[in-house]
Amino acid sequence: MKIPSKDFQNQTDQTDQTDQMGQNQENLGQNRPDRVNNEDNEDRQSAAGLKAGKLHPTLWIEGQRSSSLAGKTIVLGVTGSIGAVRVVELARELIRNGAEVHAVMTGAARHILHPDALHYATGNPVITELGGRVEHVEFCGLKGRADLLLIAPATANTIGKIAYGIDDTTVTSFATTALGSGRPVMVVPAMHESMYRHPAVVENLIKLESWGVSIVGPKLEEGIAKIAANDEVILEVERALGRKNFENRRIIITSGSTAERLDPIRILTNRASGKTGRELALEAYRRGADVTLVHRDRLGISGIREIFVESAAEMTDAVLSELETGYDILISSAAIADYTSEPSPEKIKSGGEFVLRLKPTRKLIKECRERYPGLVIIGFKAETGIGREELLKRAAATLEGSKLDLIAANNVEKGGMGTEDNELYLLGMKKGKIRHISGNKRKLAASILEEAAGLLK
Repeated sequence: MKIPSKDFQNQTDQTDQTDQMGQNQENLGQNRPDRVNNEDNEDRQSAAGLKAGKLHPTLWIEGQRSSSLAGKTIVLGVTGSIGAVRVVELARELIRNGAEVHAVMTGAARHILHPDALHYATGNPVITELGGRVEHVEFCGLKGRADLLLIAPATANTIGKIAYGIDDTTVTSFATTALGSGRPVMVVPAMHESMYRHPAVVENLIKLESWGVSIVGPKLEEGIAKIAANDEVILEVERALGRKNFENRRIIITSGSTAERLDPIRILTNRASGKTGRELALEAYRRGADVTLVHRDRLGISGIREIFVESAAEMTDAVLSELETGYDILISSAAIADYTSEPSPEKIKSGGEFVLRLKPTRKLIKECRERYPGLVIIGFKAETGIGREELLKRAAATLEGSKLDLIAANNVEKGGMGTEDNELYLLGMKKGKIRHISGNKRKLAASILEEAAGLLK
């Protein structure tokens, strides 16, 4: 019978059942002698590989991006979707953030990606069959080593098998064991959009979510339910395994510059890039917060709510409206315009002198504090042309005058606007408590949120 090409993905994953014959304990004795010898050799090679694991060159990149996943062991389950070509870099990104990664592949996945590629990517031997080590129990059993089973990509076939407790492949056996042991499981679907919209697939994903399985993505475009971007998968892993000191907390963050209209074409703005605000939003999300980001940009992370605004007035109105729904922290990191003007309804003619009349904008922090006296508010103070002592003096005055809980002050003349790194002084309400921090903006965001967590206690 000729099989339509659109069914290739399910057909290939179904070959897993054949590939995995004999993997269960009760069937081990049915294997041919030559297969037993091969498995014994593979087991010895795996054990040797584990002993020398830390010497693998791939592990030289461990923790180079961050230590957010340091000490965490992640099993990466790979199934038979073309999205499997993305997991080599995904594995390396997990390692760059500190994780130890072990890959498990179905037979269908091996038609798309060679196990050697994932051995290289993870620095560990790839599990393609279950043997005497009882690998699914070793990693995902009641006393297993794994902190998370991450299945990426996950086909419709694999999702359905997990939902119904069928474990006839390496990956589904790992999933059955992990769910039975109460270990975290994360699924990253990838398939054609028509398959993703099938009622049974929809029901299966809902069932998995009801069991506590995290679903990441997919991204629907070009008629395909594409595997989620690596950055988004890493972020969700960090949220699942990281510190949850903002769990069940709501944080609203303003970010970047605002823009005041001069005419239908021209605007009045500033140099703020919004990098600090974006890093604050990402770090708050990693730590379990429900995050809303108010800015005139786009971050594009499905778990972070974004509100687009342009002017200072729009930003102030948006924040005040959001605060009515209940928040724990406001972080006002945006460089909100201090002045605005009455915009011309038509393009201002060029070629002659032009006098621009400016008027002060509303003060977001002032209005928020008046309406919400119990809200934790963190502000920023940017200055130029002054020394450290004067910067701290002005920051302290703003802290007290605006009734802030914490303020981050910096001299932007030395850098900070639009740069990857910055230097900040954090001042709280406790007299004499000043914290000096410097480094990339992710590190600074983490330091600010550590202080914010203390303010909620």
